[in-house]
Amino acid sequence: MGIVLGLIIGAVVGGLAYGYRTVGQAAFGAVAGVAGSAAIMAGLGFCMFADDAESTEGVLGLALAGAVGWMFAAGARAAFAQSGDGDGGGGFGESEIRTGAYRLGWWWPWVLLSPTLIILIFFLYWPAIQTFRLSTKLTRLGAPRVGERCLANFSELLVTDPALVAALPLAAIGVIWGMALWNNRAAPGTVAAAIARALQPLGIVVLLLALYFVFEGDNGGFRQIYVNTLIVSVGTVALSMIFGLALAYLTFRRVRGITVYRTLLIWPYAISPPIAGILFFMIFNATGGILAALAERWGFDFPDYTQDASLARFTIILASVWKLLGYNLLFFLAGLQTVPRDQIEAAAIDGANAWNRFRLIVLPALGPISFFLLITNLTYSFFDVYGTIDFLTRGAPAGATSVAIYEIIRVGVDNGDLGRGAAQSVVLFLAVIALTAWQFKQSEGRISYGGA
Repeated sequence: MGIVLGLIIGAVVGGLAYGYRTVGQAAFGAVAGVAGSAAIMAGLGFCMFADDAESTEGVLGLALAGAVGWMFAAGARAAFAQSGDGDGGGGFGESEIRTGAYRLGWWWPWVLLSPTLIILIFFLYWPAIQTFRLSTKLTRLGAPRVGERCLANFSELLVTDPALVAALPLAAIGVIWGMALWNNRAAPGTVAAAIARALQPLGIVVLLLALYFVFEGDNGGFRQIYVNTLIVSVGTVALSMIFGLALAYLTFRRVRGITVYRTLLIWPYAISPPIAGILFFMIFNATGGILAALAERWGFDFPDYTQDASLARFTIILASVWKLLGYNLLFFLAGLQTVPRDQIEAAAIDGANAWNRFRLIVLPALGPISFFLLITNLTYSFFDVYGTIDFLTRGAPAGATSVAIYEIIRVGVDNGDLGRGAAQSVVLFLAVIALTAWQFKQSEGRISYGGA
């Protein structure tokens, strides 16, 4: 029954992903979706629907079948669109621009690309595939024996109620889909379009809340890790970009010694995250830190950040912001050089104050740079904060600063449970991919890269 349901889900999402303007398109998408769902279920040996499998594993199996089915259909749609057949058009290659040819043969570009492709295959793609494979195993670091766990490593991160695991994400996806349809069908320039555009982030908020209640929240559960990751990531990205833009706007002015100021502000970017953790440990340590010594001299009690969850998270965020500040400053300075000065001067002549000139002219011009920095800052906050946390708090107090990447290394390397660590790394990987895709989707039509 589970296998049939998985194929049905693959057919439905495949038809939606490929497009349903015609019966033929919907049918082709359904076939591609079924092929993807069948491939992933067969690759796992249909273990998620075995008699001894937990009900939560079955729900995850259906979700995985639907996701892979959607990917197969979306990939088929992209391939046919690129070949010119996506809308029933001409044959393969008609939509390509043919301005020249390789006189040495079609294979010559592949020869030139082969060193890069070999490096990517052996050091990126193959390890990623092995991580996915390892996430379905029961194995210990240094132990030769390996057992099959199917999706149990993933189901242990979730609550035990399969209805809750299925219903909450589906409801959140429904809200996101409804918001997208409302935004697409609302007439441009109307009040309904403005409301739909303003409410679009509501979908991701609902999804984040749904995941909060889906993750296991008991002792040792993944819910606290999820909350820690959100707090540290949002705080790091928001503060680093805001202060980076503010400092870039200030240092963009022509004053005496500005080159020295810029160099000193960019310098923290050259420091590795562990060194940033050590520096902030020397500053904020309650027993021998610089601030503690100054507070003792002035007759104050300096708080111990390792004993307070809020202070510990704030210290991690502060160290990460200081580390990223130079990176954001550098790019924002480059972006400010592209802002058209004639528009700023014209706005000033028309009576626009400094804030309106910044909001209406400078910020839109910095859209591409800001979007790039948003992606890179999120990547840093998800992956590169391990060294800072390891030297500052080691996850204390009581796991309040243990984010996803720190928990992955703690479980997979320190505790030697490679299967669980790999499963958590897959969850983090999928979260980053989904969030990045959502950001690219939200940026469509909002960011101008020049031109007409």
